[in-house]
Amino acid sequence: MRKMVMGLVFYLCGFAATAEPVTIAALGDSLTQGYGLKQQDGFVPQLEAWLTAHGAEVNLINAGVSGETTAGGAARVGWTLTPEVDAMIVTLGGNDLLRGIAPEVARANLDTILTAAQQAGVDVLLVGMIAPGNYGADYKTTFDAIYPDLAAEYGTLFSGNFLSGITSTDGQVEMGLMQSDGIHPNSEGVTRIVEVLGPDVLGLIKQVSGAE
Repeated sequence: MRKMVMGLVFYLCGFAATAEPVTIAALGDSLTQGYGLKQQDGFVPQLEAWLTAHGAEVNLINAGVSGETTAGGAARVGWTLTPEVDAMIVTLGGNDLLRGIAPEVARANLDTILTAAQQAGVDVLLVGMIAPGNYGADYKTTFDAIYPDLAAEYGTLFSGNFLSGITSTDGQVEMGLMQSDGIHPNSEGVTRIVEVLGPDVLGLIKQVSGAE
């Protein structure tokens, strides 16, 4: 019923006059949590501000945990999907890559997360991770395929690479947009990521509302 009412409001008025904010849980790792940044510079606060500036009434829940793998996400997805959550952004896999976890294991964990969301009636934006080449071509091909394959299987929205906003045309992350550890984006890097990912999240909000 709530989605039907929200859909009618979106249809009549667009983003400008939603009855109540859409609540989105951002399930992820340190990239979502905002590791090494001031609170307002993290991914979730910057994304929420971007969405608000683009007319969406939205409440983002920061469900990012530093060091989280897909296994950790699968273990806590049940209590992330609280009754008020309308949608979920899933951004996991970076720590699996750092640890060289087998692609089939990461895939099974993401499958568990998407199954839980489907059973809860929660729409999902699945955000991919791109494997480096140091584990070999077979690993990279298999890992990179996890996200589009699962998005197609579950009918979720899909964004190809969380880091695309800070990745140059040759596929390398721009180090000037990273913190000194070379793993986490700095504030400007997060801003670039949000500028690329934000429209996909607007699409998620429209899907939740039933708006065209």
